[in-house]
Amino acid sequence: MSTWQQKSPNEVYTAAEIAARLQQDLPTWSHEDGHIIRTYQTHGWKGTLMVVNAIGHLAEAAWHHPDLDVSYPSVIVKLMNHSAKGITHKDFELARKIEDVVMWQPAKQPGAALEGTPDDARYGYVKYE
Repeated sequence: MSTWQQKSPNEVYTAAEIAARLQQDLPTWSHEDGHIIRTYQTHGWKGTLMVVNAIGHLAEAAWHHPDLDVSYPSVIVKLMNHSAKGITHKDFELARKIEDVVMWQPAKQPGAALEGTPDDARYGYVKYE
């Protein structure tokens, strides 16, 4: 069992634990200035608003709220447990849910009935990696 599986929801991770967990579970996220951070590139304002709204729903449902930097072509998500004054399991759990929802591409799911957005710039909203 890994050390983070033994942590309580509000127990703060060490820098080494954060690095290991990001590498294993969230490789597109980084650890900077006391937060775990991810930038989502969009195709413009419409996509940015869609990403912000999706994140807003998830954060409110989880009752764990990230800091967001919102601009025309991107959304920067910053997670840190303010009451614990550090990165906790709550941050990783919400980051994973955000990642799964924002980067979801139905057409890439085996046997998917949903086709996803057409491969046409007029319909794109998130720049998938």
